[in-house]
Order: sequence, then C-alpha cells, then structure tokens
Amino acid sequence: MDKPARKGFSAPKPDASRLLAYDVLHEVNRNGGYSNLLLLKILSKSQMDERDKGFATELVYGTLRMQGRHDWILAQASDRPWQEVDPALVDVARLGAHQLFEMRVPTHAAVSATVELGRKVLGESKASFLNAILRKVSQKSLDEYVSEIELIKDDFKRLSILYSHPEWIISAYLDQLGNLDEVRELLIANNIAPRPTLVSWPGLSTQNDLVEVGATVTPFSPYGAIFDGSPASLDLIVQRKAGVQDEGSQLVADIFSQVAADQGPWLDLCAGPGGKAALLSSIAKSKNLEFSANEISEVRANLVRQVVQGAEVSTIDARELATLGKQYGAILADVPCTGLGALRRRPEVRWRRTVADLKSLVILQAEIIDSAISCLTPGGLLGYATCSPHLSETRIGISEALNRHPDMELVDLTAFIHPELRTSAVDRGALTLWTHRHNTDAMFLSVLRKKK
Repeated sequence: MDKPARKGFSAPKPDASRLLAYDVLHEVNRNGGYSNLLLLKILSKSQMDERDKGFATELVYGTLRMQGRHDWILAQASDRPWQEVDPALVDVARLGAHQLFEMRVPTHAAVSATVELGRKVLGESKASFLNAILRKVSQKSLDEYVSEIELIKDDFKRLSILYSHPEWIISAYLDQLGNLDEVRELLIANNIAPRPTLVSWPGLSTQNDLVEVGATVTPFSPYGAIFDGSPASLDLIVQRKAGVQDEGSQLVADIFSQVAADQGPWLDLCAGPGGKAALLSSIAKSKNLEFSANEISEVRANLVRQVVQGAEVSTIDARELATLGKQYGAILADVPCTGLGALRRRPEVRWRRTVADLKSLVILQAEIIDSAISCLTPGGLLGYATCSPHLSETRIGISEALNRHPDMELVDLTAFIHPELRTSAVDRGALTLWTHRHNTDAMFLSVLRKKK
C-alpha cells in the first residue's frame, strides 16, 4: 500500500529550459564536456520553442562565463566554505545567480524556478539550502556586490572576481598588453557573446551571397559576413557552400594564402575541425594549387573531409609528418594551444586550462614546428598559428624556432594585412589580433621561410 503524500508536498516540475541548461552545465563542469557540442546536440532534439531555446543558450554560456563572480557572490551567503559544497548544488546555484544578476528575470521568478530545478536534481533537503542562499544573495543588487569587489586591493584578485577569469590568465594578458586598463577592456570583451560570423568559400559562394541572405560584410575579411540569425537556417550552410567561422580565423587563412600564393603544394597540418581547411582548399582550387590536410583525430578528420571538396586528408600525428614522404611549398600549422584567445566563444576553457597545460602544449608546439620545417621545400613557407595571445605560444615560440633552425627566416606580414589593421594588429611582423581591439578571436600568425 502506497504511503500518503506529505501534506502540502508536490512533485517538482522544473521548466524544460532550466533543466536542459543544468544538464549541459553540469556535464561541462564535472565531466569535461564541451558546451557548444552538447548544447547543439540537445537543442536539435528538443521540442522547445525558439524563445526557450534562446533562454537556455544564454543561461548555459552566460553562466559558464561568469561563474567565477557568481561563486564569489554565492560564497558570501553560504555558512560553509563554497569549495566544500556539493558540486551539483553549486552548478544549480550558479544558474540562479546568473538569472538574478545577468538576465532580465524577476527576482521572485529566478529564485522560485531555480529552487524548483534544485528539488528535481538535488532533492528536498539540498533544495532548501539552495533556497536560503539564493534568497540571501538576492537581497543586494549586482552594483552593490561590484562595489564590494572594487575595494579589493590586489589587482589580479579584484579583476579575477569582477570579470570572472583565473588570475594566471589575467597575468598572461598583462604580459602582452602591458596595461591594466587595456587588460580590463579585454576581460570585458571576453564576456560578451559573439555574433555568428559566416564565411564564403571561393568557387562555392561569395561574400555577396552572404549579404543577400541578410548578413553584413566583415570589416577586414574579404570572405566573411556577420549574421544575426541562426546559421543552420541558411541553405548556403546546409548545402556546405559556406561555413561559420570567426573573422580572425578567416584572416589567418587569407593572409597565409596570400603569402603562399606561388608556393605549392599546400598542407593544413592540424586541420580539425576544418574551418581554415575549408577556406584554404577553396582558395587553392581557385589558384590551381594542390591542397591536402592532416588531422590526428579520426572524428575531426571526417569533419574536415566534409568541407575540403575531395582533397586528401591524412590522420597521422603532426610530429611524424615526414613519414608521409612528401615535401610541401607551404604548410599551415594551426597548433593545439591553450585557446586563451577564444574565451568569449568557448567559455569553459578559462576554467579548464592550467599553467601545467601551457607547459606541455609549448613542448608539443615546438615539436610540430620542427616536423613541419623538415618537410618544406627550399623557399617553402611555414605558417604558425595559435588562438592564444600567450607569449610562450606566440613570440617566444617563434623566436626559439628561429634559434633551432638557422635555415629559416621571418616573413614580415605587414604588406599582406588589411591597411586598417597595420597599426593595431602587427607585432614584429606577425598578425596579432585582439578581441577588444578587433572584435575577433585573439589570433596569432607568424610565417617563416626556408632559405634557398
């Protein structure tokens, strides 16, 4: 015989958008998932309307960006150390804090709906604790919390909490920019969701085609356009005649293709998931140059194959390129890196990367450079690209490569860079884009030439 329900008790009924957001956030934070892949997969199967999908999307990405500051605020209301609180409760509380302080959700609705979610995924006891914390933190405005944070004297700690970035990343930005005020501008830019940027692929589509579907041309890339709708709704995207690619990545491919215009064959050495390879293969085809790509991951290599118009795609370790027995006139090595230049687009990276990751990646980057250089023809070109502004992954990596390879020389890219970028995006002859200056990912490209 079933027990009678407790008086006043009702089964939890969280709304679908918040439950979806929690599932994604928890998978990202606790199991190493990738927000963009998980969200796309779940939303594509969801029966929610577009408004609720948009709400869930902002809740996921926004919470991931700002969870450092949310944690500081929530810790003020917790009667136990925040780092000792159950991780699932922490994630639900972060979602609540984001609604309270970063979204236009009324306070009562933000608290009650988040507690309802907590009842479902945490249980009644933990939901009661959650309720107490959210009610307590909601008694102050964000401006009041910010005023308290601004009183912190340590620059790195203050900026870390205020703009929700780990201190080591802020320090790395300062090493490059040399100015805390400009670092603050970059931190702010990293917390603004980017608008979708489309890319036309020569021979398949043009920039004008993108304009005709309602996009606005990019200021620097001759292939791009900014689109405020859903790219998946466009036939050009569905039919793989155009793609979605940050303008900074487009510029890396564009500049590399200009420098290497008379140097074939071309190889995209670390090609997955295929953005630069798609554009480069189209440009190469228009110039009657041979193009091939390589990507060590079979899953990512298959993504590359879908967009390179039949070009050969190999799947070896980039450090073992010589085993293919081929020589190339131009190799683009968009090497694995910390990704510190794309934090607005991949918000979880800021919490996932560590200084230890940096050390191991720098070693890998050097090994890939050495491998690529060994397979260049005399006069051949190596394009070294990262989506990171960290000195160890940019200028220092190139300087050390030149020391190891006296047969290589630096190519000054200034003449190949858009005139409006030459004063703000060139550093010692290399392309150095910044999110707060150029509204792109913070991309780096340096080109080396093998002496004849």
